[in-house]
Amino acid sequence: MSAQPVSPSRLSLNQITTKNWSLPEAVQGCLDAGIPAIGLWRDKVAETGVAEAAKLVREAGLAVSTLCRGGFLTAPDPDGRHAALAENLRALDEAAELGTDTLVLVVGGLPDGSRDLVGARERVAELLAELAPHAGDLGVRLAIEPLHPMFCADRAVVSTLGQALDLAERFPVEQVGVVVDSYHVWWDPELASQIARAGARIASYQVCDWTLPLPADALLGRGHVGDGHIDFRTMTEQVTAAGYTGWIEVEIFNDTIWNTPGADTLRTMIERHHAHVEAP
Repeated sequence: MSAQPVSPSRLSLNQITTKNWSLPEAVQGCLDAGIPAIGLWRDKVAETGVAEAAKLVREAGLAVSTLCRGGFLTAPDPDGRHAALAENLRALDEAAELGTDTLVLVVGGLPDGSRDLVGARERVAELLAELAPHAGDLGVRLAIEPLHPMFCADRAVVSTLGQALDLAERFPVEQVGVVVDSYHVWWDPELASQIARAGARIASYQVCDWTLPLPADALLGRGHVGDGHIDFRTMTEQVTAAGYTGWIEVEIFNDTIWNTPGADTLRTMIERHHAHVEAP
């Protein structure tokens, strides 16, 4: 086996990339690989318990780059809106306890039977207005993640970085930011100008590749950096020029990668980061 490369200082493992690992296993995997940060998922945190999870990452010396996820803010009825508000307030409290300053938001798709995209987006803004002050009090930013348009109906009525910024800019920059996820935004002809516009609003930079053919479940079509069609050098240069100096999270949804031994996945992450993301 070849020697493992030195881990880049800004690389973070988004926990979904090693979905079959428990939180303790993911933490140990990061320690073994020399990866300094982890992006946590709420379901995995819940398995361990928030307090125990916070203690685990703190004692391991890992930074928590983000918490995934909050959001799903498009319910039209009062009960649905109240439930979404309560759930996201809990998520913000969890993020603060876990020691991260970023809660990723997947804003939600169209309600059943609805074709009203404009109304759904406005409901997102209305709930953000209720959540943002609490986020500011906790020092945790709500990070709106635009998703590729193929997910507009069921997962996110915010499809472009520009749309995410239109929402985020209604609020103080320390309360609401945006996520630049390579998989979801690489295709956008306005990407360069919108990244520059985002500037200090960029709360998270997530990377994985767009690979073909897409699987039957398009959600699981992400590949390792370098396996597909995305120009990571250029995107990283744009994000850096906008002023972002934070964690670079690898977030991959892919059955084959999930079924690969986690240590092998982390090794590949590090190698690809050196080859395709870091400045030459």
